[in-house]
Amino acid sequence: MSKVWQKGEKVMAVINLAMMKSGEKGKVVEVIGGKGFISRLESLGIIPGAEITKISEQIMHGPVVIKIGNTQIAIGYGMAQKIMIHIEQKIKKILLVGNPNVGKSVIFSRLTGVDVIASNYPGTTIDYCRGCTGYGDRRIEVIDIPGTYSLEPTTPAEEVAVQMLNKAIEEGESIIVNVVDATNLERNLNLTLQLLKKNIPMIIALNLWDEAKHTGIEINVKKLEEILGVSVIPTVAVTGEGIRELVNRLAEAKKGNFDYKNEDRWRAVGQIISQVQVIKHRHHTFLERISDLTINPWSGIPISIILLFLIFQLIRFIGEGIINLITDPFFNYIYKPIMLSFSKTLGSGGIIHDILIGELINGDIDFGQSFGILTTGLYVEFGQVLPYIIAFYFVLSFLEDSGYLPRLAVLVDKFLHFFGLHGMAIIPMLLGLGCNVPGTLSTRLLETKRERFIAAILMAICIPCMALTAMIFGLVGKFGAKGLFPVFGTLFVVFIIGGILLKFIFTGESPEIFTEMPSYRIPYFPSLIKKLWMRIKWFIIEATPFVLLGVFIANLFYSFKIFNFLARILGPIITTVLSLPAEATVALLLGFLRKDIAVGMLVPLDLTLKQLIIASTVLSMYFPCVATFSVFIKEFGIIDTLKATLIMLLTAFSVGAILNLIL
Repeated sequence: MSKVWQKGEKVMAVINLAMMKSGEKGKVVEVIGGKGFISRLESLGIIPGAEITKISEQIMHGPVVIKIGNTQIAIGYGMAQKIMIHIEQKIKKILLVGNPNVGKSVIFSRLTGVDVIASNYPGTTIDYCRGCTGYGDRRIEVIDIPGTYSLEPTTPAEEVAVQMLNKAIEEGESIIVNVVDATNLERNLNLTLQLLKKNIPMIIALNLWDEAKHTGIEINVKKLEEILGVSVIPTVAVTGEGIRELVNRLAEAKKGNFDYKNEDRWRAVGQIISQVQVIKHRHHTFLERISDLTINPWSGIPISIILLFLIFQLIRFIGEGIINLITDPFFNYIYKPIMLSFSKTLGSGGIIHDILIGELINGDIDFGQSFGILTTGLYVEFGQVLPYIIAFYFVLSFLEDSGYLPRLAVLVDKFLHFFGLHGMAIIPMLLGLGCNVPGTLSTRLLETKRERFIAAILMAICIPCMALTAMIFGLVGKFGAKGLFPVFGTLFVVFIIGGILLKFIFTGESPEIFTEMPSYRIPYFPSLIKKLWMRIKWFIIEATPFVLLGVFIANLFYSFKIFNFLARILGPIITTVLSLPAEATVALLLGFLRKDIAVGMLVPLDLTLKQLIIASTVLSMYFPCVATFSVFIKEFGIIDTLKATLIMLLTAFSVGAILNLIL
């Protein structure tokens, strides 16, 4: 029996004396019983307002020893249950801990709203999220710890989870909300029992409660609470059911009293399941039938091909819609007049004008060719690239939250084994389509350094980020399939040939795929939008400085004739090998900062279709942008980064030379 309320900045839990832990302090608030019983306790000083300390734990419901003032008193277990105590519990931090795919992120979204910070754990590239939730009249930090199956870590993410948990125990005044999948209680209890051993206050959110009932699973929540010794609250995070009760009962978080030997943990899990869970017969649900279809190779592969085609059509539709309806009208009708006025203020010429506004084309600003920081720099980033980034990450977030990506990984597993990878490598590849930086970071989900290295190289060479893809569409898309197919078809062929060669050059083991297949779920829209916002914000913060820096350096080099010097030295090579004009050397050099800006620099050169295809392909392949390059160094070290750089340069210029011969 327990109650909760707030008093000032402290959260007050009301529990009976028997529920108190040894060493806990509190105040008597109520004695339940007849007059004789109450009078007897009053004679011992046990009255409302009295401060007591519990001295010892009861054994087998034996007497409870407490201390009032300097007096120790032994009270029978039944009597102790009738004495209600206030326990003051300061909560500074809430840690959401659980297996992957149990709905932690949705509960996190429910608790924190939109004020979320995505961070890397110090010394790693593992992401976790921090936010705050309202609790009484104050704010409490909430941390969504990376999903883990065990506190015996086998992956970098699990290592981070254990380190964060241990740090919270050392700091104190933290509680754990253990998010448990009600449809997979047995597997989830393995982590729960390990958390109980950590001796930190915790409470259990028994999530996916609705799915458990729909699939014929019945769980005796009260019995589970009695066995584990901690509060258990059924929740349905996507609808919000149980979330308010979870928040109201946070102060009930306490150290569990379930004891077991580590070597008998799974046996203990089995014993708990036999007491609290009953599974009844049921029929397959619609989503389960869809799951069967999308995992069977005969039906799943055609479905995935159709789905991926529709996805990229949707991305293009959303991206072009945002450009045509929002960004282009804004830049042309609102932003351009402001910049033209600013241009007149700067005298319509001079080095400062060329850096900020760029060159005026027939007295007007051309966002594609003027190439000023405040014109082309901002237009490329926010007018052309960002709409496709929004579209891509919206669709990717939907696929992640629906549960489709692990099924896609299984379908492509055999194919990717030809390149020394397993199916889960498809996830970094898809992330790389948005931006190669998170794509490279996410190669950490692969088990060996060899796998991560091969996946990162293939991504850097053959998978253009959405910013670059948007610029390529703008450059050669006007020619339709005649312009787009040679570029992306070449990248696909190089992916196949390069992957096979890398497998044999970098020999080693290719582990088998080992991943959970979560049930299909309809994504929780607010959580999806929050994830989208976090990724867009990250892209803007990471990409914008490099875009503006690239434009700034280009203008400086133009102003001081440095590009003319470089074009004279490297131009003959570029002209001979790739049949590109010497001026294209500038774009190739700037591709190190931002490839999308480099592709944009090809616009004023009036290149033929053949030259546009060669230039776009080489720029896609020859080198990662500086942000990706820095992540390469962090992930693989300088030596391996130099190896990757050599492979990229040789591949890009070899493929460019071949295209020059056959087109």
